[in-house]
Amino acid sequence: MMLWSHDRVPRTMSTQHPDNARAPYWCRREVIQGEDEVYEAFFAFSELKCNEVMWDSEGKDVDTHVVRKLLSSQPDFFREHVLGQDLFLTYRVPNPKIEAAERKTVAETLLNVAVGYDVASTFYGKEVAPIFEVILPFTTSWEEVVGLHQYYKALVSHVEIAKTKLAEWMGWFNPREVNVIPLIEDKESLLSVDSIVAPYVKKIGSRRIRVFIARSDPALNYGLACAVVLAKIALSKMKKLEVEEGIEIYPIIGVGSLPFRGHLSPRNLQGFMNEYRGVYTVTVQSALKYDYALEETQRTVDELNRKLPNGEAVELEVEENLLQTLEKLKSAYEEEVERLAPLINAVALYVPPRRARRLHIGLFGYSRGVRGVRLPRAIPFTCALYSLGIPPEFIGLRALTDLNEAEWRTLRQGYLNMINDLREAAGYVSYRNLDLLQEEAGRLVKKVSMSEENLKKIFELFLDSLKVVEENLNVKLGPKTYSEKRHENTVNNFLLAFLEGDSEAAKRYLLEAAIIRRSLG
Repeated sequence: MMLWSHDRVPRTMSTQHPDNARAPYWCRREVIQGEDEVYEAFFAFSELKCNEVMWDSEGKDVDTHVVRKLLSSQPDFFREHVLGQDLFLTYRVPNPKIEAAERKTVAETLLNVAVGYDVASTFYGKEVAPIFEVILPFTTSWEEVVGLHQYYKALVSHVEIAKTKLAEWMGWFNPREVNVIPLIEDKESLLSVDSIVAPYVKKIGSRRIRVFIARSDPALNYGLACAVVLAKIALSKMKKLEVEEGIEIYPIIGVGSLPFRGHLSPRNLQGFMNEYRGVYTVTVQSALKYDYALEETQRTVDELNRKLPNGEAVELEVEENLLQTLEKLKSAYEEEVERLAPLINAVALYVPPRRARRLHIGLFGYSRGVRGVRLPRAIPFTCALYSLGIPPEFIGLRALTDLNEAEWRTLRQGYLNMINDLREAAGYVSYRNLDLLQEEAGRLVKKVSMSEENLKKIFELFLDSLKVVEENLNVKLGPKTYSEKRHENTVNNFLLAFLEGDSEAAKRYLLEAAIIRRSLG
C-alpha cells in the first residue's frame, strides 16, 4: 500500500465538476467529453500545475484507457513527470449502495487500476502504479471503506482454474491493494467522522490516510452556514483523532468558486485558506479552471501548492449550543427550499450541460433532495437560484434571530468568513426580480405547478432572511459594481424570457449571467 508523506501529498486536485460557464479555449465543443477529458488531465498537470486529477466514474461514463492515452499522447512530459510518483491520478467510483444500476462498473473501474499498472510499468521500464487510490462517495460507515478495500484485494487475488494459475495466463495483478478515500457528505457522517476513520485505520493497518470532506452537497442539503460548520467540525475531529491514535490524516475538501459551494476563487484565496486551515488538498473545479484568465488560475494553484495546509484545523467542541445552532439554521433552510423546489427544478432545466453526464433520476443514478423533495444537483441548483436573483447563500438566514448569545458565538467561531462570504453573494441579489416574481405570481404558479399561497409564503420567508442579514450583519444587498449591475440586468432579462416561455432567449441570458459571475453554479 502506498503510504503518503507530508511533503508528497497532493495540494491541488483537478476535477470534472461541470460548473464552468465558458468552454475551455482548447475544447472543440461546449460539452467536455471523451478525448477532451483525457487532454484536460494533461492540461491540468502541465499548464495549471495541479498535482492530482480526479478521474470520475460517478454518474458519468469515463474513459477507462486514460493511463494508456496520457502516456502515449504526451510521452515526453510523462517521462519527466512520473505518473504515480510525481503526479497522481485518482478514480472516483460509484457507490454501489446509491447507484444500483452502476454497481458492476465498480469492478470495471478497479480492474483498470491493474491495467494501468501494466501500461505504466511497460512505459517506464520499471514497476509503477499510476493509480493506487479510489474515492468512495457517500461514505457513511467504516464498513463500506473496508469493504471496498477488501473487494479490490479479492478482485486481483490469484486463483486456480483447472490447476493453472490465472497469473501465469494473464500476468500478476498489481498493485496488490488500493487506498480507499472515504468521501463524507451527509450531516450525521460529518459529525461522526472519527467513528468512520478510526476503525478503518485499525482494520487496514495504515497510519496515514486521506479523507475527503464534501462541501457542495451539504450546502444544498442544509444551507451555507451549516455546510461550513460541518466541514470545520469534521476537520477538528480528525485533528483530535490524529493526536489520540498517533496517525496522520490528510484531509481533502471539495469546493467550487461561489460562496455557496466553497468560495475558492482568486479574489478570496486568503480567506478560503484561513477558513479551512488543516486541509491538505483542495479541488480545482471547472469554473476556476476556465472562467478566469489562465494566469489568475495558475497563480491560485501555485499559491495553494505552496501554502496548504496553512496551519492546523481550528478546534471546535461539538456541544449542545453548536448542535442546536445547526438545527435551527437547517430547519429554516429546509422550509424555504422545500417551498422553492418547483421553481428551482423548472429553472434548472435551462442550465447548459458542460460534461456528458447521465441523468441523475430514475434508472441511471440519483437525485438530491430536501425533506423528500427532489432537487437538481448542487451546480444546477445554485445556478437556478442565482439566475432568479435569489442567491442560495441567504436562504434560511432568518433563523439567525432565533440564536441566543452562546449559539451566535459558536456560529462565529465555526464560520470565520460568514460576513465576507455573504457580502460577495450580496451583489447578486435582485429586488427587481423579486418584485417581478410577485407581480407575475398568477402566471408563475401555472408555469411551475405551485400554489399562489405557497409562492406568497416563499417571498415572505426569503425577504425575512434578507432583512435579517442586512439589519444584523451590516451587509448591503443588491448590485454595487458595474459587473453586478450588468448581472442584474441579465437575470432580469432571463426571468422575462422564462415567464414568456421563450426558451432560447432564457438559455442565452442564463449563460450570459453565469459568464459575468464566472461560474454556472
